[in-house]
Amino acid sequence: MIKYLELSKVTAMHADEIRQAVRRVVDSGWYLQGNENKAFEEEYARYTGTRHCVGCGNGLDSLTLILRAYMEMGAMSRGDEVIVPANTYIASILAITENGLKPVLVEPRPDTFQIDDSLIEQAVTPRTRAVMIVHLYGRCAYTEKIGRICKAHGLKLIEDNAQAHGCTFGGRRTGSLGDAAGHSFYPGKNLGALGDAGAVTTDDDELADTVRALGNYGSSRKYVFDMKGRNSRLDEIQAAVLRVKLKYLDEDNAVRRRIAMRYIRQVSNPWLVLPGEEYCRNSVHHIFPVMCSRRDDLQRYLADNGVGTMIHYPIPPHKQKCYAGWNGMSLPVTERIHREELSIPLNQTLTEEETGNIVGLLNNFK
Repeated sequence: MIKYLELSKVTAMHADEIRQAVRRVVDSGWYLQGNENKAFEEEYARYTGTRHCVGCGNGLDSLTLILRAYMEMGAMSRGDEVIVPANTYIASILAITENGLKPVLVEPRPDTFQIDDSLIEQAVTPRTRAVMIVHLYGRCAYTEKIGRICKAHGLKLIEDNAQAHGCTFGGRRTGSLGDAAGHSFYPGKNLGALGDAGAVTTDDDELADTVRALGNYGSSRKYVFDMKGRNSRLDEIQAAVLRVKLKYLDEDNAVRRRIAMRYIRQVSNPWLVLPGEEYCRNSVHHIFPVMCSRRDDLQRYLADNGVGTMIHYPIPPHKQKCYAGWNGMSLPVTERIHREELSIPLNQTLTEEETGNIVGLLNNFK
């Protein structure tokens, strides 16, 4: 059986270093806001090319805290609009609505799965305050046109970098392309912790200070609360684990890219639509999406032949019960992606033999 993702194998690649890191934290007796957190924040800021990294509890919190910080700073207020891709994971939308802001859903391009930059400007209104791009599946969503639109309209550019750790655009890493970026280190990510973890990166000193205070109950000084904050902090064990894994991130991403190129070059089944080589060069392949009009048949066929898969994602945000008011919305490109997408195994633990078996099965699907 080739599992979609076997996290124990990912952890085993650096098991000794991870054990040493965890033991170091346990022995220190300091489990929150200590030296491991500070060191990881410095290392990840340096890796992404930003002035600041602020650890937090998870990826959703990272986006929620960015938006809340902008509201505390006076850059946004309740009812303002944030443009966001319609086919994103629900967390991008939840962060917006949790702050009393209004998501404005924009369709993606079918060839990249990223927000269609030709549709953004027509979605801008006098209440628009930000564009949130999502580097979905590990592919860079940023374009120079998006940067120009944000500059022309005075909009904040926020990156949801939950799935694209290490991805680059023009020599700069995702997480440094906008005004602020939210990161998730959920265990299955390219840079994954051993539990929930997240971070915010930015070059904005005020934003970083505000995010840090908001994640610490609204306090920048012990027992002094200037804002109504929350408890969202990166714990020392997760920070220590992330420090180990960060050292190998580029190497792991290179393995992912080689496997993706093998899929792209060797799978030739007319039933399947795979990303192109240009897509591959601009992605760190957190998820490898295959489009198939008979997606459910394909998933059953692969399962019957010992290959695990996943769907990212079966129901788009505007069709979810929690946003029932949007259910009448028509977003055909998004709906097709959610109807036809199937994620096949792709990670740094896959062997040449396993990859070859998957290629053969995909080519033999009828």
